[in-house]
Amino acid sequence: MKLIPPVRRKRAHLSQFTTTHIHLRHPLVVAFFSFSFPGFGNLMQHRYATAFILILWELFINTKAHVNTGILYSLLGDFEKAKAVLDERWLMFYVAIYIYGIWDSYRGSIDMNKLYLLADREDAPIPPIRIGVWDINYLDKREPWLALAWSVLAPGLGHLYVHKVITGLFVFAFTIIVSYFAHLPEAIIYTLTGQFDEAVRILNMQWALYLPSIYSFIFYDAYVSAVEYNKLFEKELSNYLRRRCQPKQFPWPV
Repeated sequence: MKLIPPVRRKRAHLSQFTTTHIHLRHPLVVAFFSFSFPGFGNLMQHRYATAFILILWELFINTKAHVNTGILYSLLGDFEKAKAVLDERWLMFYVAIYIYGIWDSYRGSIDMNKLYLLADREDAPIPPIRIGVWDINYLDKREPWLALAWSVLAPGLGHLYVHKVITGLFVFAFTIIVSYFAHLPEAIIYTLTGQFDEAVRILNMQWALYLPSIYSFIFYDAYVSAVEYNKLFEKELSNYLRRRCQPKQFPWPV
């Protein structure tokens, strides 16, 4: 009996809650998102354990050291106030982990790009559907612009649309927590009613400065995930048709 060799490098793994797969990423783009918020680069790579640790650590240590407030005063040119507001006791713990997050995501992207090229060369079959008690996950075509639109309406919905349930629920809860402590809903209401002074007064900039990094990551990752999932769907279909429908006498290219 002819033994089928085991798959050495898989391109993707479908679970009930997400589709974990590797694809080509620009290392500098991943490093940039880790620079804007440590852990986001790892979250893009589906390295959830490392990502959640770095994200929660950044939220804790940045808030304790008042890094965002110091950045705000520096941008306003008030350097003395920026130095005064920083807490040196916590700031000393901030730098090493911050640099590690950028380095780890950059290094991981380079390694995963190499692994992807090897996995793509091996072209192992991909299971197109996963059925479980909690959910059903399957490969199909999804509109990237629709993933972006849902993310604009509410953070996390774009990720749920492309069935990245773990990331979607995390960024949804994370954005709500940050927005709550930033007093963003009240600031929006005051702005819509023309009370701009009240909106400025009530907004907590230490927490509000997290939001640009969070939203830019959510928009980018939801859109790119939809694009790459479409490519994965095409590769799975191509692999299946070659294995099941290709005539045996077809001359394969070397």
